[in-house]
Amino acid sequence: MDRLQNSFMSIDQVKDLYLNREGQSKKTENTNELSFRQILEKKQEAQYEIQGVTFSKHASDRLASRNINLNEEQLQRLNEAVQQAKEKSIQESLVMMDNIAFIVNIKNNTVITAMDQEMNESNVFTNIDGAVIV
Repeated sequence: MDRLQNSFMSIDQVKDLYLNREGQSKKTENTNELSFRQILEKKQEAQYEIQGVTFSKHASDRLASRNINLNEEQLQRLNEAVQQAKEKSIQESLVMMDNIAFIVNIKNNTVITAMDQEMNESNVFTNIDGAVIV
């Protein structure tokens, strides 16, 4: 008992000495971890990179009925165009690529409809707030 009384003035000093050391080691361990927000953002970016744009049933039917087949390079360019529209805060975009017009819901990364220039006689597009030409 004399030994403790000589070393420490109060229980608070003991608590501070030992508990702060544990707290410091926990802090250094946690600094290497990512925050929830960072993990969520990385997950969303990875999901975008894997999935890219999706095609609604209507768009898939239009592509099939109009014999429009997209290769990997075209899909990549379409994804890049959607990313550009997203950076400009466009909600519904017209994406023109290789004489094919896509109406894309940017928020959902979904192609709503698609048509080639030969099938579209009027060349009028409605309900869009931006266009990307690639």
